[in-house]
Amino acid sequence: MARTVAGLEILVSDPLPAVQKARLGLLTHQPAVDAELRPSWEVVARAFPGQLRALFGPQHGFGGDKQDNMVESDHDRDSALGVPVFSLYGQTRAPLPEMLDHIDVLLVDLVDVGTRVYTYGATLSLALEACGRADVPVIVLDRPNPIGGRLVEGNPLADDCTSFVGRHPIPQRHGLTLGEMARMIVNAFGVAAELTVVPLANWQRGQWFDQTGRPWVMPSPNMPTLDTAVVYPGQVLWEGTNLSEGRGTTRPFELFGAPFVDPQALARRFEARGLPGVRFRPAAFEPTFNKWAGKLCRGGQLHVTDREAFRPVKTSLALLQDVAALWPGHFRPSDPPYEYEYDRRPLDLIVGSTRVVDQVLARGDLDVIEVAWQTDLTDYLDLKDAYGLYPD
Repeated sequence: MARTVAGLEILVSDPLPAVQKARLGLLTHQPAVDAELRPSWEVVARAFPGQLRALFGPQHGFGGDKQDNMVESDHDRDSALGVPVFSLYGQTRAPLPEMLDHIDVLLVDLVDVGTRVYTYGATLSLALEACGRADVPVIVLDRPNPIGGRLVEGNPLADDCTSFVGRHPIPQRHGLTLGEMARMIVNAFGVAAELTVVPLANWQRGQWFDQTGRPWVMPSPNMPTLDTAVVYPGQVLWEGTNLSEGRGTTRPFELFGAPFVDPQALARRFEARGLPGVRFRPAAFEPTFNKWAGKLCRGGQLHVTDREAFRPVKTSLALLQDVAALWPGHFRPSDPPYEYEYDRRPLDLIVGSTRVVDQVLARGDLDVIEVAWQTDLTDYLDLKDAYGLYPD
């Protein structure tokens, strides 16, 4: 199969008229590289000499060096290019008018992992809004969804659970590229912006990242491998609880647990469910930072045996339900705030529905909950088809 060609590479090989004499801004980060592992800002600067006037970085910093979701980044200046680097995860999360004064066009080249709560989609949304107000065109340089574009899972985001980990009514596993998401945001969700998407070449919706022929560069400090991204749509739920989601280990999100968990008891209860495409391995670990740092945690590691059959959201909801049932005196959802300003139960914001969280914690039948969200997803799936760019 031919190597997937990123929008970045297509733009520099066949420049759009809109960029040829424009002052360019670039919203990007360290995993956005070309096929030769050259960073996007270097590729753009070489292709359009003297035109790159400002850089913008999302969560985890322009260089991808910031841990966790509460660590902000400061503005900086790129010494090689001599241009400002504006943080969109610090004093502001959207480009300010004075930042956009530097540029005529904003290029967006971000590496997503196909999960709503991964905040690069929210940063894209806020950038579209800001650029729309400032009459600055946005060009999204598309990249593959590493966990594929076919499978969709989870409830659509409820109106009362909007936050920086979800700004639009899309499910946890959304099945979109960021280019497709941008098209949906502008055309279906009412964000007025002048948008162009430079699509991928040689990518189909059923492809996983390891089938693209492209190099994997971790898109954030706790997303080291494609295996991490595969379980992340579900395992990110532990962020909203007092269990460790494996941060501070070398297998974040695959590992999870807490000092009060009995791995064998959890394994017996979970394996009895017979969920497809995954095995639970009892495990122990000691996080070096984040929750339970320096404490022995017991829990498990998820091993995906069939990623086409595996349903990460349902799997992790099942595990959460099992932990809550086995250790009701110890397990608890985390208290607010989450992402600073949101005075809501963090688990509600991550799942995207207070109703679903309450049903899960009340030991509701997950099959019934899943059928209900499939019904709720009808409108979203129609939008996904309408704004999709790639064949099945």
